[in-house]
Amino acid sequence: MRLTTLCYIEKEGSYLMMHRIKKQEDENAGKWIGIGGHMKEDESPEECIRREIMEETGLRVEDLKLRGILTFILPAWGNELSFLYTASTKEDVRKECREGVLKWIPIDAIGELSLWEGDRVFLPMLRERNELFSLKLVYDEEGHLQECLPMD
Repeated sequence: MRLTTLCYIEKEGSYLMMHRIKKQEDENAGKWIGIGGHMKEDESPEECIRREIMEETGLRVEDLKLRGILTFILPAWGNELSFLYTASTKEDVRKECREGVLKWIPIDAIGELSLWEGDRVFLPMLRERNELFSLKLVYDEEGHLQECLPMD
């Protein structure tokens, strides 16, 4: 199982989203996602997400907080355990990302984007809940959500 991190960075009522349109062989191709990536062997989740945020955006963030643990069952790509964070910043993006196009999207408009179906489940939970949560998201071979199981 792959270990990954994912962060939704907030600024002035918007999340920084990445439109994954630059990378070939991308399981997220065409989707809008938060900032994050794969953990290296010697990293903690917090070290990984801070490294990924810096590499992809050049941002320094405040209030980094672990919000959820997501178990993705993805037959086409391999299963993944992801540590879900939120953070805030007052800065603007300082670099171009080689994996996608970065854009600040008003939180109320994120539902209009091309998202993974499971993201539509956990993104509202970031606004509605303060406690740590855990979800198991089971997808089929075509990438359609089959089950969403809360683990708390």
